[in-house]
Amino acid sequence: MATRRTRKAAEPSQDDLLKAYRDMLLIRRFEEKAGQLYGMGLIGGFCHLYIGQEAVVVGLTAATEDGDQTTTSYRDHGHMLACGMDPKGVMAELTGRAGGYSKGKGGSMHMFSREKHFFGGHGIVAAQVPLGAGLGFANKYLENGKVSLVYFGDGAANQGQVYESFNMAALWALPVIFVIENNKYAMGTSVARSSSTPAYYTRGAAFSIPGEAVDGMDFVAVKAAGEKALDHCRSGKGPYILEMNTYRYRGHSMSDPAKYRTREEVTKMREEKDPIEHVRALLLAMGVEEERFKEIDREVKAQVNDAATFAQESPEPDEAELWTDIYAQA
Repeated sequence: MATRRTRKAAEPSQDDLLKAYRDMLLIRRFEEKAGQLYGMGLIGGFCHLYIGQEAVVVGLTAATEDGDQTTTSYRDHGHMLACGMDPKGVMAELTGRAGGYSKGKGGSMHMFSREKHFFGGHGIVAAQVPLGAGLGFANKYLENGKVSLVYFGDGAANQGQVYESFNMAALWALPVIFVIENNKYAMGTSVARSSSTPAYYTRGAAFSIPGEAVDGMDFVAVKAAGEKALDHCRSGKGPYILEMNTYRYRGHSMSDPAKYRTREEVTKMREEKDPIEHVRALLLAMGVEEERFKEIDREVKAQVNDAATFAQESPEPDEAELWTDIYAQA
């Protein structure tokens, strides 16, 4: 399927692009560091890296307003950072320390921040989709003008609860954007082998939910598509589907050798479609000098190293934490 570009929108300014460059670079350097700590045995359990997909969440977040909510899957570190969550708290949670966002009890796949309107990180495939629809229901009930963005992958798009959520969101005209991050391989099975309808943005047709496919490696295209979808939802027209055609450079998780694709394929994507390099090229064309990029890289590396140090120095949770956060105060 050929990716369709979104409608023409105002081009981002140099400041917009510099912020996007820094935000995407922060995600990439953070994930690289997380991979290192996992290899050192400092991160237990699963660890799913977002390297290569940075333009999706950074582009959409750039289009949102304060108070719009984000819910996503277990490939979630990039979404947390894009929402403005502190890298120190995220890294500390990855390493199971008390300074983490879930007090060291959630790990890579389960951390939250009500302050940043980030509602997880969810380990069960597609479980976040009805939760994201529920947030949209709350927004409509409260008439607060906010929009819920719920992210899930091409593999999760085949799960039944996705279509139950589509039905209810359409029936009640909920302000929800269903973001399908199509990275081509789900857990390791290609779209061609797992989906009878590879045009995921059409999956809402039976419910009269409009959708479009977007080049998810292009920050500018993602932001423009996000603005269009958000306008649709805020105007009371109900849900919208965005299929973000993207690509992850690493395996499904840190334990995945990714032998189901060739090294040449990954190298080609890195060289021709890298989202960070795309924004860098736009900035160079605007006259931004090479030293500015080096400066940003130094700042980001320092921030990520500080987060890793904080995580390793943060204490492990007290045993008493086993009995906290079990019941909600009613």
